[in-house]
Amino acid sequence: MSTFSTFVRLTHGVYRRRLSLAAHGYVHGDLDARLHLAAWHDDPYPLYEQLRQRGRLSRARSGLWVSVDHEVCRAVLRDRRFGARPDRLTVDESLRDDFETSLLGMDPPDHTRLRRAIRSDLGPQAAVAYRPLVERTVDELLDRAEQSGRFDVMGALARQLLLAVMGAILGIPAERQEAFARHAGVLGGAIDGIGSMTQAARLRTASRALDRLLADLIELRRGSPGDDLISRLIGEADRDVRGHELLPLCTTLLVAGYETTTNLIGNAVYACLRRPEAWTALVAEPEIWAEKVVAETLRFDPPVQRAGREAREDVEIAGHLIETGQYVVTLLGGANRDPAAFGDPGRFDPTRTARPADLAFGGGIHYCAGYPLARLEATVAIAGLAQRFPDLRLDGRISRRTSGMIRGLAGLPVRTGGARHR
Repeated sequence: MSTFSTFVRLTHGVYRRRLSLAAHGYVHGDLDARLHLAAWHDDPYPLYEQLRQRGRLSRARSGLWVSVDHEVCRAVLRDRRFGARPDRLTVDESLRDDFETSLLGMDPPDHTRLRRAIRSDLGPQAAVAYRPLVERTVDELLDRAEQSGRFDVMGALARQLLLAVMGAILGIPAERQEAFARHAGVLGGAIDGIGSMTQAARLRTASRALDRLLADLIELRRGSPGDDLISRLIGEADRDVRGHELLPLCTTLLVAGYETTTNLIGNAVYACLRRPEAWTALVAEPEIWAEKVVAETLRFDPPVQRAGREAREDVEIAGHLIETGQYVVTLLGGANRDPAAFGDPGRFDPTRTARPADLAFGGGIHYCAGYPLARLEATVAIAGLAQRFPDLRLDGRISRRTSGMIRGLAGLPVRTGGARHR
C-alpha cells in the first residue's frame, strides 16, 4: 500500500473523529476532547492542569483513559501488557493492518527486529560519529544568517540542519534533499488529520512524490551501496528487514526524525529568548548550558505531546481496571509538568539537577530510537546560536503549528543584533 493511500485514510479518520470529539467535549465538558480545539493549540498546559484535578487516571466520554500523571504515564509506556495499536481517536478497526507495516504500530518480535536493524545508525555511537557533520552544518547555516542579520530560526536553521543530517543518514543525494524535506514536511503537517480537500490534494501529491523518491533511492542503493542506513537495510534484508517493510520504515524515519528535532530546536530557542536570564546564562557558557536548555525544553515544552497504548490484557493502573482492548492516552506534555515529579513544574529552569526522567521521547520498547542524535543536533544548534549571536532577539510575529500532537513553531523570526567573532 502506498504512503498516500494509508496516510490519507488514517488522517481523514483523525480529522473526522477529532471534530466529533471536540464538539462533544465542548458541549459536555470532556476536557481531553477540548485539546483538539484550535483554541488550545497555543497553550494546552492549563487544560492539562484541569485534567490533573480529575485524578491520576480518568475516563473520557469517548471511552478513552487519559492521564497527565508522570508515574502513571511512565508505567503505561513501559508495561509490556500495553501495545502500540492505532489510536482509537484516529483509526477504525479496518485500518489496523495498515499501521502494522510501520515501526510505530509494531509490537515484538517484529518491532524488536526492525529496531535492531536501525540501532547502529541512530544510537549513541552514531550520534558521536555525526557530530562533525552537525557542527559543520550549523556553522555554514549561521554564516548565511549572519549575512542577512534577520532570519527565521525554523526555516534557516532547524529544518536545514535536519535536512543535512537525515540526508547523510539515509544516503540522500544532495540535489534531492530539498525535495525529500518538502514532501516530508507536508506529511508531518497532516499528522493531526486532513482539514480540507486542498490539504488532501497536497498530501496526495507529496506522499506519491516521496514514495517515488524513496523507491528510486532504494533501487540506486541496491546497485550502488554506500555508507548509509538504506544500503545497510538492503544488505540485511534476509535477516532483519523484509522487502515490504523497507519503504514504510524509511518514510517513518524521515518524517519522525524531521518533525521531532526541528520542533525541539524551535521550542528551546523560543523558551530562552522569552526569558532574558536563560539567554544570558546560555551566552555566557554555551557549551555547558546548551545541554541543560535542551533537557529542560524536553520537560517543559516537548515537541511530542501525547502517545497512546492499548491494553493487551486486563491491567490495573492507579486503582482502575483497564480492560483488554481499552486505550490509554498518555499526555506527555502534562506528565512532564506533574508537581509530584518536578518542583515548580510550570517554570522553565535549565538549572534543574536531580529529577526523574522526562517522557518527551516516550518510554519502554517504543522509546524514540533517534533520541541521542536529536539531543545532539539541538544542543549544537542552540550553542552555535548563542556563540555567534549573543544579542539575538525576537523580531516579528511568532506563528505556531496548529496541532494537538506535535507542538512547535511554524515561524520564529529573529534579529542578530551583531555577531560575536569566532
